[in-house]
Amino acid sequence: MYQEMGELLPILASPNSDSLLKQEVRTGNVLMMATETTRKRAISEFKHRYVSVPVQFWNWYQNLADTSRKVAMFYVILKTYRVAFDIQFSVVLPRWNSADRTLKVDDVIMGVNDIAVQDDFVDSWSDLTKKKIASSLLSILRKVGLLEDKTPTLQSLDLYGIDFSYYIHNGENWFLEACLLQPYEIENIKKSL
Repeated sequence: MYQEMGELLPILASPNSDSLLKQEVRTGNVLMMATETTRKRAISEFKHRYVSVPVQFWNWYQNLADTSRKVAMFYVILKTYRVAFDIQFSVVLPRWNSADRTLKVDDVIMGVNDIAVQDDFVDSWSDLTKKKIASSLLSILRKVGLLEDKTPTLQSLDLYGIDFSYYIHNGENWFLEACLLQPYEIENIKKSL
């Protein structure tokens, strides 16, 4: 819901966001979602994402080009949803660093099941929920550019034009690793800033 989050961002940043969001749930003027229930659920997620990072992040985000915004939204997802963070570091990165760089739904579901052993909340999810989570995570990786569109193969980001300044300046270097960047690429980015 990258596009929808962008459309709702001015409302989320507004001093009277609560009343504006309630109005949006009723009217659907911005989100154009079919039902009030759908808008309410989506807005709840958008609020959760919005507060998961500092306000200065959103100020920086608004000035980014589209490619950098997609990468930045990936950062927000990893900051907001612990399961996404855990899968990125326990499933995606090891796959990236292996000889087999393919990533399929079943690989992610196995990672979710590994998390479920330690987490009662994740353990309570149905198999259908786990499959939806896995599919969503793969879709996010495709939209960011970390998973090829036509094959389930991981790929590195095309670094041209991507702004990593926020992450470096705010001690969020882990995110560059999450973007499947090699150590020398991370060092080059740090030096360029």
